[in-house]
Amino acid sequence: MGCAPSIHVSQSGVIYCRDSDESNSPRQTSGVSQGPAAPLHGLFVQTDASDAVPAGRAPGPLGAVRVRRARAELGSGSSEGSTAPAGTTCRGRRRHCCASAEAETQTSYTSVQVSSAEVRIGPMRLTQDPIQVLLIFAKEDSQSDGFWWACDRAGYRCNIARTPESALECFLDKHHEIIVIDHRQSRNFNAEAVCRSIRATNPSEHTVILAVVSPASDDHEEASVLPLLHAGFNRRFMENSSIIACYNELIQIEHGEVRSQFKLRACNSVFTALDHCHEAIEITSDDHVIQYVNPAFERMMGYHKGELLGKELAELPKSDKNRADLLDTINTCIKKGKEWQGVYYAQRKSGDSIQQHVKITPVIGQGGKIRHFVSLKKLCCTTDKNKQMHKIHRDSGDISQTEFHSARHKNRRKESIDVKSISSRGSDAPSLQNRRYPSMARIHSMTIEAPITKVINIINAAQENSPVTVAEALDRVLEILRTTELYSPQLGTKDEDPHTSDLVGGLMTDGLRRLSGNEYVFTKNVHQSHSHLVMPVTINDVPPCITQLLDNEESWDFNVFELEAVTHKRPLVYLGLKVFSRFGVCEFLNCSETTLRAWLQVIEANYHSSNAYHNSTHAADVLHATAFFLGKERVKGSLDQLDEVAALIAATVHDVDHPGRTNSFLCNAGSELAVLYNDTAVLESHHTALAFQLTVKDAKCNIFKNIDRNHYRTLRQAIIDMVLATEMTKHFEHVNKFVNSINKPMAAEIEGGDCECSPVGKNFPENQILIKRMMIKCADVANPCRPLDLCIEWAGRISEEYFAQTDEEKRQGLPVVMPVFDRNTCSIPKSQISFIDYFITDMFDAWDAFAHLPALMQHLADNYKHWKTLDDLKCKSLRLPSDS
Repeated sequence: MGCAPSIHVSQSGVIYCRDSDESNSPRQTSGVSQGPAAPLHGLFVQTDASDAVPAGRAPGPLGAVRVRRARAELGSGSSEGSTAPAGTTCRGRRRHCCASAEAETQTSYTSVQVSSAEVRIGPMRLTQDPIQVLLIFAKEDSQSDGFWWACDRAGYRCNIARTPESALECFLDKHHEIIVIDHRQSRNFNAEAVCRSIRATNPSEHTVILAVVSPASDDHEEASVLPLLHAGFNRRFMENSSIIACYNELIQIEHGEVRSQFKLRACNSVFTALDHCHEAIEITSDDHVIQYVNPAFERMMGYHKGELLGKELAELPKSDKNRADLLDTINTCIKKGKEWQGVYYAQRKSGDSIQQHVKITPVIGQGGKIRHFVSLKKLCCTTDKNKQMHKIHRDSGDISQTEFHSARHKNRRKESIDVKSISSRGSDAPSLQNRRYPSMARIHSMTIEAPITKVINIINAAQENSPVTVAEALDRVLEILRTTELYSPQLGTKDEDPHTSDLVGGLMTDGLRRLSGNEYVFTKNVHQSHSHLVMPVTINDVPPCITQLLDNEESWDFNVFELEAVTHKRPLVYLGLKVFSRFGVCEFLNCSETTLRAWLQVIEANYHSSNAYHNSTHAADVLHATAFFLGKERVKGSLDQLDEVAALIAATVHDVDHPGRTNSFLCNAGSELAVLYNDTAVLESHHTALAFQLTVKDAKCNIFKNIDRNHYRTLRQAIIDMVLATEMTKHFEHVNKFVNSINKPMAAEIEGGDCECSPVGKNFPENQILIKRMMIKCADVANPCRPLDLCIEWAGRISEEYFAQTDEEKRQGLPVVMPVFDRNTCSIPKSQISFIDYFITDMFDAWDAFAHLPALMQHLADNYKHWKTLDDLKCKSLRLPSDS
């Protein structure tokens, strides 16, 4: 018959743990050496274990064996859910313990293996180690046994302490997450005093302390828990020696208080980051009571946090330099859950007003309501505020006057103006410092300056009298301005989102990574014969089935795929005739409808019908979207007829002779076109050049033959500019310029009370150029804003074209531009989500603010939800299973 584990002390005082039915050779568990009469520390050691033990089973494998062995030796016939009487259990165990010493602290080890749990708090990913439990029981009984075996079953590391002193010592050593204190009998020790002594230590802040109390008798009213809470206990456990009852209590504590405390403990790192952040940060409640300010905020405003915490923002003095209605505007915005940012004047404790760039972000909490407002504040680094900022740094004691002057002259860098200064960076030598100024004088005296040169000169002038921190900040600004890709955002690592990284990288780079020596020969299809194409004599001779479809061409929901089917993949000619007629293109160009028809036929013939996506159907789709946008009131009021004609022609030819491969592919393959156009906007340059070649080579299709030379040059330049705008490497430049030059001034006009429908930039050619660029860019990638069926079809087509490119790259040994577009592994929904998030949302928000396109934005929201649903279901197909 098996026996319970036995504890032995060697003659040298070393503690051993042994199962009596195993080998008689002792296993050394602890190296603690003590005298024969000294208290024993550190017995049974428990390893990691899993908490995913089925509720109906006995304790872990080895734990169950131990329980059965103990009961068999004691002659107990009870079930696994109960234990032997307390006295019997104690006597049974002491039979195997050293008779000369009382075990003061015991430590358990279990055979069940547990892995560390992963816990998330917001964007943080944390790893929680196995739970440690401390049992504080003066004597061993069935209740302590119940918790002991419950810990074994749950896979927790468990210690038992017999005295308050050893309990405190053990806790300070281990920092247990859960402490169970015997509160049933006061003659052994005062449980509440033990709890208070533990709560007096710093590590106990995140520890859950459980009091084991005796059940109330029938003739006594149940006692209040308030004394326990005041003593520092978190929970109360009515005496119940059942292992499953103890197990359930511990598991609930782990998944409740312990996990919550673990997350709170991780917040210390967040506050550490906030405390060391250079930006001033203020957190308020939803009713604008200040709850947190970081040291940078204290330095900026001159207050100590003790003077601010708990105060309402309304109690603090306000600067009189703000607009009277600014606070109302801010509150209206943030109360709706929208972020507000702008310039705001704040008043320091000293009474001085300082200008700040402020961003206020509402934080949504429980119940979907706004619970906090987070304000990020930076000083405006304007030249007329230098004295004020210098005073702030002086008041905050960050730097002395002597250190300030020496540091300013030591760290000032002007390498953006004079290349010679690069070699002198960080040098104190007066000769090197003085050497820069003649060069600077020459630069400032130049009469021909590019806008960026003027900006750099203004910044350098501002640096001269700026505090060192402002000068360093302006240095960083100069470093950014020296780069050529001012509008291209920096992608994160590919591990974050390979779909976004590959898609953006493939569309926004020229792909010059590695040339394999293989050359992709680009085959042009310019000289096709068109005699086999049966064309209508006039637009009135179009077949009835096509005419019926074209009756709906002014609607955004127009189905271009139906037109593709009935025209046998020649939708561009028929749609072009209808749209060009509606906008009076022939009248403006002074050409016949026959010439226009021949031109459309030649252009469509040079689109590759073998391409899954970049074919004449795509051109027809972009033409339709462009015409739809031109019909919008604000667009129509901002452009001339020449702009409209240029936009329609540009949309028609914008992808002519597209090979179904990206610019990156052509550059990597060393194609003829890439060599011809120096790896820069290869396809876009080819589309425009070929379109004009095809147009002027034959008088029968030359739609420009009858217009004035000056008109032709203006029209040609507008067409070229619009087609080149479809190249994705300058996507963010075009969008940012549109927002800053069109959206923001328009918003200011509307806010000032001007008519919402007033044309923007009617007399500003630069603004008209930005509008035309934005219009064709949106038309070119409007697929996610189409009705769902059309959106799904376009997504499948572009994916197939990218799959084909990846297949060819692998066959030819070329660099794979977009590895995620492997037809065996690619998630089309995920790629669509990435494309919408990265390119579409911001651009169409800006375009909608100008052109007012509610139907498109609703389609975009619905389609995005569709792709997210598919992605959540881990589907690679384009439709939900129920749709097929």
